[in-house]
Amino acid sequence: MRDKCGGAANLRTPILKVKRCPECDADVEIFSTDVETRCGKCGFIIYNELESCIQWCKYAKECVGEELYTKLKKQ
Repeated sequence: MRDKCGGAANLRTPILKVKRCPECDADVEIFSTDVETRCGKCGFIIYNELESCIQWCKYAKECVGEELYTKLKKQ
Protein backbone atom coordinates (compact mmCIF):
# COMPACT_ATOMS: atom_id res chain seq x y z
CA MET A 1 0.00 0.00 0.00
CA ARG A 2 1.73 3.14 -1.18
CA ASP A 3 -0.59 5.86 0.14
CA LYS A 4 -2.74 5.97 3.22
CA CYS A 5 -6.43 6.35 2.55
CA GLY A 6 -8.34 9.48 3.48
CA GLY A 7 -11.02 7.42 5.21
CA ALA A 8 -8.71 6.72 8.15
CA ALA A 9 -7.52 10.31 8.58
CA ASN A 10 -9.56 10.80 11.80
CA LEU A 11 -7.97 7.66 13.21
CA ARG A 12 -4.36 8.50 12.37
CA THR A 13 -4.74 12.13 13.52
CA PRO A 14 -7.41 12.18 16.25
CA ILE A 15 -10.05 14.89 16.21
CA LEU A 16 -11.59 16.21 19.43
CA LYS A 17 -15.39 16.19 19.56
CA VAL A 18 -17.65 17.67 22.19
CA LYS A 19 -20.75 15.62 22.99
CA ARG A 20 -23.56 16.13 25.48
CA CYS A 21 -23.92 13.75 28.38
CA PRO A 22 -27.37 12.18 28.17
CA GLU A 23 -27.58 12.00 31.97
CA CYS A 24 -26.60 15.49 33.13
CA ASP A 25 -26.37 17.49 29.85
CA ALA A 26 -22.73 18.48 30.50
CA ASP A 27 -20.24 18.90 27.67
CA VAL A 28 -17.93 15.88 27.34
CA GLU A 29 -14.78 15.83 25.20
CA ILE A 30 -14.00 12.65 23.28
CA PHE A 31 -11.33 11.98 20.65
CA SER A 32 -12.17 10.22 17.40
CA THR A 33 -9.91 7.31 18.46
CA ASP A 34 -11.59 6.84 21.86
CA VAL A 35 -14.16 4.10 22.16
CA GLU A 36 -15.61 5.54 25.37
CA THR A 37 -15.06 8.22 27.99
CA ARG A 38 -16.65 9.19 31.29
CA CYS A 39 -18.53 12.38 31.96
CA GLY A 40 -16.46 14.52 34.30
CA LYS A 41 -19.56 15.75 36.08
CA CYS A 42 -21.67 12.65 36.72
CA GLY A 43 -19.45 9.73 35.64
CA PHE A 44 -21.81 8.43 32.95
CA ILE A 45 -20.01 6.48 30.21
CA ILE A 46 -20.23 8.15 26.80
CA TYR A 47 -19.61 5.97 23.75
CA ASN A 48 -18.15 7.15 20.48
CA GLU A 49 -19.82 6.19 17.20
CA LEU A 50 -16.83 4.53 15.57
CA GLU A 51 -17.90 3.82 12.04
CA SER A 52 -14.56 3.12 10.49
CA CYS A 53 -12.82 1.06 7.88
CA ILE A 54 -11.06 -0.90 10.66
CA GLN A 55 -13.89 -3.44 10.59
CA TRP A 56 -13.75 -4.25 6.88
CA CYS A 57 -10.61 -3.00 5.11
CA LYS A 58 -7.89 -5.59 4.52
CA TYR A 59 -5.23 -2.84 4.71
CA ALA A 60 -6.48 -1.30 7.97
CA LYS A 61 -3.69 -2.63 10.20
CA GLU A 62 -1.04 -1.34 7.80
CA CYS A 63 -2.83 1.99 7.38
CA VAL A 64 -3.48 3.00 11.01
CA GLY A 65 -0.81 0.95 12.78
CA GLU A 66 -1.02 -2.24 14.79
CA GLU A 67 -1.65 -0.66 18.21
CA LEU A 68 -4.63 1.46 17.12
CA TYR A 69 -5.92 -1.35 14.90
CA THR A 70 -5.92 -3.80 17.83
CA LYS A 71 -7.59 -1.27 20.17
CA LEU A 72 -10.41 -0.51 17.75
CA LYS A 73 -10.86 -4.05 16.43
CA LYS A 74 -11.69 -5.27 19.95
CA GLN A 75 -14.73 -3.01 19.94
